[in-house]
Amino acid sequence: MILDTQTLVKKYGTPLYVYDFDYIENRYMTLKEAFAGKKSMINYAVKANSNLSVIAHLAKLGAGADCVSIGEVNRALTAGVDKYKIIFSGVGKRDDEIREAIQKDILMLNLESEAEMKRVELVAKELGKEARISIRVNPNIDPQTHPYISTGLHENKFGVEIDMAKRMYIYANKSEFLNPVGIHFHIGSQLTKLEPIAEAATIVADLVRSLKAIKIEIKFFDVGGGIGVVYDEEVTISPSAYAQVIFQATKGLDVTLLCEPGRYVVANAGAFFTRVLYEKNNGSKRFVIVDGGMNDLIRPSLYNAYHKIEAVGIEGEKTPADVVGPVCESGDFFGKDVPLPPLSHNDIVVVHSAGAYGFTMASNYNTRAKPAEVALWRGKDRLIRKRETYEDQVRLEMDYL
Repeated sequence: MILDTQTLVKKYGTPLYVYDFDYIENRYMTLKEAFAGKKSMINYAVKANSNLSVIAHLAKLGAGADCVSIGEVNRALTAGVDKYKIIFSGVGKRDDEIREAIQKDILMLNLESEAEMKRVELVAKELGKEARISIRVNPNIDPQTHPYISTGLHENKFGVEIDMAKRMYIYANKSEFLNPVGIHFHIGSQLTKLEPIAEAATIVADLVRSLKAIKIEIKFFDVGGGIGVVYDEEVTISPSAYAQVIFQATKGLDVTLLCEPGRYVVANAGAFFTRVLYEKNNGSKRFVIVDGGMNDLIRPSLYNAYHKIEAVGIEGEKTPADVVGPVCESGDFFGKDVPLPPLSHNDIVVVHSAGAYGFTMASNYNTRAKPAEVALWRGKDRLIRKRETYEDQVRLEMDYL
């Protein structure tokens, strides 16, 4: 990301999220090219960064959307994603959300339990419509990632085990109101090893073959997302190698391959800029206090996640410092023992790799306003979300005073 930081922060203020749309485009096209030659669809995982301009930029490139709420489904539609490229996933869908998704005729609802399937069938029957579905299979594979973002083991809340999935497909295939068109698995996020992906894909592909043997034809084979990115010094998976293990697992199957990248597309496209308020020393402990907080970027607090942190344009001998915010919590930090030069009021600190699960997980805790978001594309900057105001925060409460 090439930018004049001082110009941007002067123009838009801090805290500030900035996204490189050229980088996003390159990441999407790299993954699309890896699946070239096969029937395939890239469904961007909206939860990673749900800004309408981000989704719209990807939609113009041909991307679909993987959504985990009816709100995300509506964001995708608003941003111009084709309805037949939208998947509605998630373990807890209300009847009204199911009803709206069926009425909007999206590609399919991804089901996570037998009970959910029965609710979808009931809602579809009430509407007099057929619901296209896929079933999320939990292959019980260790993804070798952070336990909070592991989703493919029986101890996780996601999906159903193989035998249950087969029973659900048989039931759905007989139902007048269910059309089982897809199968799905997703074993976790920030995956850096191919072996768990290959193993899971093989298990699920074998289930597709067994379904075909009993005349249940699956059209969409959804491999989820989760390709890891570099935050520190991770060795990551190449898109071509990722695609090849999927090709191998599904050899001989006439299916459209779907994958759902989120972090892979946007994480390293984003940076979070925050302004130094003060330095503080408690004995031997150095703190750099900034105007951004855990309400703006919660990953370090929530996962103890690492983000590279640098001072912008400041030289000097670096000593360890905890970079902390103004939120009234001990967990309000971006990094601990970060090597930084001496910093003064209004110096700028950048938190790298903040394009995924940054703003999208932001909150108004402590009645703090959410930051602005800016896009960089082809050498120009553009505001894609205004900085929130106090009035924005209380608008829905004022009528009840």
